[in-house]
Amino acid sequence: MFSHMMIGTNDMARAKTFYDATFAAFGGPEGFYDPSGRLVYRHNGGVLILTRPIDGEPASCANGFTMGFAMTPEQVDAWHAAGTANGGMTCENPPGVRKGTPYYLAYLRDPDGHKLCALHYYGEIQ
Repeated sequence: MFSHMMIGTNDMARAKTFYDATFAAFGGPEGFYDPSGRLVYRHNGGVLILTRPIDGEPASCANGFTMGFAMTPEQVDAWHAAGTANGGMTCENPPGVRKGTPYYLAYLRDPDGHKLCALHYYGEIQ
C-alpha cells in the first residue's frame, strides 16, 4: 500500500547519525544521499526518506504520527539502545511485552521529535 515514508529534519548530519545507528541495530544499511540531498534508507522493500522541508520552514513532527519498524525482540532492544545512544529519547514504556497484548515493542523520539516504534508481533495478523 505504501511506497515510502518521508519525514522532515532540521539537521541532516544528526539525522544520519541517529538513523544509521538504529537501522544497523536491525540489519539495515546506512543511509545515502540522493541527487536532491535527501537521506534515503532502503530495507526489506521499504523506503524511508529524510529531507529538509521544501518550503524552507523548520521541520516539525506530526501530532499523532508514529512510524513502526517490524523486527525481532532482540532487534527491538538493540534498536532502542542504539537510538538512545545517538540522540533519541525514550517515550512511553521501556522495551518489552505490553500487558495483555501479543506485542514486544519500544518507542523512541528521533532527534527532530518524530515518534518511532520497533515492534515484534507474537500472534497472527488478522
